[in-house]
Amino acid sequence: MSEARSIVGHMDIILIPGLWLDASSWADVTSALEDAGHTVHPLTMPGVGVSASESSDIGMAAWVASAVAAVDAVGGPVIVVGHSGGGNVAWGVADARPEAVARVVLVDTVAPPAGSGIGEFAAVDGVVPFPGWDHFPDEDVSDLDDETRARTAPLTRSVPSRVPADPIALGDPARYRVPVTFLMGSYDQETFESELEEWGPYADEYRAIEDAEVVRIGSGHWPQFSMPARVAELIDEAVSRRA
Repeated sequence: MSEARSIVGHMDIILIPGLWLDASSWADVTSALEDAGHTVHPLTMPGVGVSASESSDIGMAAWVASAVAAVDAVGGPVIVVGHSGGGNVAWGVADARPEAVARVVLVDTVAPPAGSGIGEFAAVDGVVPFPGWDHFPDEDVSDLDDETRARTAPLTRSVPSRVPADPIALGDPARYRVPVTFLMGSYDQETFESELEEWGPYADEYRAIEDAEVVRIGSGHWPQFSMPARVAELIDEAVSRRA
């Protein structure tokens, strides 16, 4: 990342993790973006790692509200990055604060249509624990070597039972005017759009975005662990193209 571009393109960047992860999951990406001159705000979502007695009322609306509060605290235009299920949160922020979000960056995920959730996962003792790396298809985890899996699995924490399947509330069409960069693990734009056509309302949501680009990372589903420098570089490039 060139010094000249980073100075010109300095931004506040909010990093939203996916399920089972907290702010620390962005550590390597955060340091690289800070080296590029950005001010970075990695978030931990409400109820992560908390027992059911304290988290049973926490759903997607609370996660979006927490991220919106982080945007409001910055007090200026921001880049909002969401990984995996954190992409739902990021898109909820764009819906709630379209005038404050200069660009959304979605890391290996799509923009959810209103009423959709992240997915279904089994709850244990009223929370959803990390199911382990072996739970996921090889295409998602093939770039996570044994050392990386051993190092990162202990960093995972449970999420409130409502969050994964909770439908997201979206209502402001101004979100479609927010530019979106999709950083996809293995898809280029042509492949991404072809696959998305099978996803019904997700394809409709994508087509409604006025300025959308798809960039292939060349990774599995957790590039912040396997390729953090490339993720940071691609986020920095997206910042340089902000509207």
